[in-house]
Amino acid sequence: MSPSKNAKTVRADLRKLADVVRREVDAGANTVEEIHRSIARMPLEVFAKLDIFEQATKEVRKLQDTSIGAIYDLIRKVNHEVAALAKELLDGRESRPKAEKRPAATKRAAVSRKPTAPSQARA
Repeated sequence: MSPSKNAKTVRADLRKLADVVRREVDAGANTVEEIHRSIARMPLEVFAKLDIFEQATKEVRKLQDTSIGAIYDLIRKVNHEVAALAKELLDGRESRPKAEKRPAATKRAAVSRKPTAPSQARA
């Protein structure tokens, strides 16, 4: 096997490995998110049974669901960005120019998204 063919094979194997790692991190984040949601739901179920806390429980549940979802969405987003960067590096390309990257301070935006069911598949 020629050196360039061997390098291409190694690079292809590393790209496959990067895909496997990305998928496994996503699967792990999905599993941990489901567990997190289950545990977070437990005390709210008790409060929901008490009539005086019914409305407050609904509001807390919405807030909790949104914040938990945002955390795991961010984990998955970072995971996908790392996988993309790994592939760029494996392809011998330099990462995106710094002009395309936003400063960290502007990345903090209010998360307004509809809460998702924990069993919902994520891409």
